[in-house]
Amino acid sequence: MALSKHVNPDQILREARDKIVRPRTPHHLTDTSQDAVHYGSRYGCTSVPKYKIPSTARISPFISNGVDAGNAYQIIHDELSLDGQPLLNLASFVSTWMPPPADKLMLENISKNLIDQDEYPMTQDIHTRCISILSDLWNAPSHHHAVGTATTGSSEAIQLGGLAMKRIWQEKRKAAGKSIHEPGPNIVMGANAQVALEKFARYFEVEMRLVPVSVESKYRLDPKRAMEYVDENTIGIYVILGSTYTGHYEPVKEMAELLDEYEARTGHSVPIHVDGASGGFIAPFATPKLEWDFRIPRVVSINTSGHKFGLAYVGVGWVIWRSAKYLPKDLIFELHYLGSVEYSFSLNFSRPAHPIIAQYFNFLHLGFQGYRNVALADLKNARTLSRALERSGYFTVLSDIHRLVGGSGDATARSANEGDVELYEPGLPVVAFRFSDDFQQKHPDIRQKWIQTLLRTKGWIVPNYDLAPDLSQVDILRVVVKENFTEALLDRLVADIIEITEDLIHQNSSAHALSTLSRNHRSISSHEKTHGRVEQHEVEVDPQQQSGTYAKPC
Repeated sequence: MALSKHVNPDQILREARDKIVRPRTPHHLTDTSQDAVHYGSRYGCTSVPKYKIPSTARISPFISNGVDAGNAYQIIHDELSLDGQPLLNLASFVSTWMPPPADKLMLENISKNLIDQDEYPMTQDIHTRCISILSDLWNAPSHHHAVGTATTGSSEAIQLGGLAMKRIWQEKRKAAGKSIHEPGPNIVMGANAQVALEKFARYFEVEMRLVPVSVESKYRLDPKRAMEYVDENTIGIYVILGSTYTGHYEPVKEMAELLDEYEARTGHSVPIHVDGASGGFIAPFATPKLEWDFRIPRVVSINTSGHKFGLAYVGVGWVIWRSAKYLPKDLIFELHYLGSVEYSFSLNFSRPAHPIIAQYFNFLHLGFQGYRNVALADLKNARTLSRALERSGYFTVLSDIHRLVGGSGDATARSANEGDVELYEPGLPVVAFRFSDDFQQKHPDIRQKWIQTLLRTKGWIVPNYDLAPDLSQVDILRVVVKENFTEALLDRLVADIIEITEDLIHQNSSAHALSTLSRNHRSISSHEKTHGRVEQHEVEVDPQQQSGTYAKPC
């Protein structure tokens, strides 16, 4: 038997550690009396570090200016209390509530990285289940084997959908011996397109062809007019299922039929990507008979936001292709250094797993009928709000979800079965409204943006903004009706809007009073806003180069 020598691992570790000589610290620098203050520690009466990490390294490298976790939490918690209340934020489409078990589940998985598929195989299985659920929900042909991925939101999903269309167009051009640079690719969309669609065109060097919108086109893409912008270099058309301006669905089926005719006439095939950021979780449940999805062969990809009407917290979007045929292989990365062979198509690498888990929680918890109940309730409250605003006489509603299909008007609907959503124009639970023509004639000195300002003083966040180009002279107020916007809140909102409007009518020198209020409207931390704001002159561009969308270059 061989002789063995005892090894003391503790001694080996002591000898292996860095040798540090700690200088004696003067007594006055080690005074902890300030840390003994319970609320806020030393920052109770001292400025909180804002632009540099807390440190006193110039005094001694061994003294930290940090505070304990509890005090750090209290300081930041208190500052964030100055934010608006998510419940009263009617400007945003983003979901702000989930049931407590979902909160618990997300917290349990908050440290997981979705990209680590080998380390978290069950999380990856949940991701795959979500892709399958959405593919089925959007009627992807089962024999085509739809593919898809989670994203940070619809913005990333739209980029990926656009990139796939661009690459397919490039491959076709090369196969035909044609240039991919002269004149280069273009993509067609309505001028009401959200900024994410413009980002794709600008970032990935695709000419953006904006189709003007009009009152006659219901403030959205006009398919017939869109065909005037299509040619052999068009990589695809973005069709929006739910305009962020007014909530109108763009007519996907009509657009597809016109492109079918175009292909039969010219031989050029132009695909459709449906931006279902919001409508992708409303239309399948509220109006399942509406054809907008993979039932239409020309629709090659669809994106949506799980954190909007998918009812998950912010941080999850989805993009699905009807088959792998429409996702070029050279866009997919094969990864070998995380313990297994993994495949990825995304704009970033690491991403949190808990938003995907939250999405799957909703699928299990709500099911089809649960999602349908939420969508129908949202639409019902949006119709109630629309009618109340119009019946006040002060406002005109631009969105159409409270009007009968065929444009019969709301009056007929009052005598019909109001609970039947199929009676009404399909769209998002969004209410876009403005001062009525009669109101503007009687009170030309009252500016509509004052409604936004005065509602904010009551806690409501309701934006007032210009419509898309060609209608930018019209400004509208918009309310997004979500799951937690109950009828009790709706009642209070209507009362506040009417009260504010009538106060403006009866107030002496209202123009002067409101102009002052508008200029002096309280803004949180104005010093910090000034400190960190990029000024217009620093990024000034030629007005002639403006894209024309709502997201104008600075």
